[in-house]
Amino acid sequence: MSLVELGRFSRNEAHILVGRLDSEGIDAIAFDGEASIGDGSYLLIPVRVMVDDEDIDAARQIVADAA
Repeated sequence: MSLVELGRFSRNEAHILVGRLDSEGIDAIAFDGEASIGDGSYLLIPVRVMVDDEDIDAARQIVADAA
């Protein structure tokens, strides 16, 4: 069991996606969501959404279905 990157998203999209994955029973975490918040550039830094390697295929399907 290890974390793998599902993708990089805007800060808001990443947090919405984490919530969606959670509602589907997939544990996910957003990395870098608070990066550079002090200087105001946090909206420019992509947020990595990470999931367990065993859940990556199901998580990718959820992202694809949402697009």
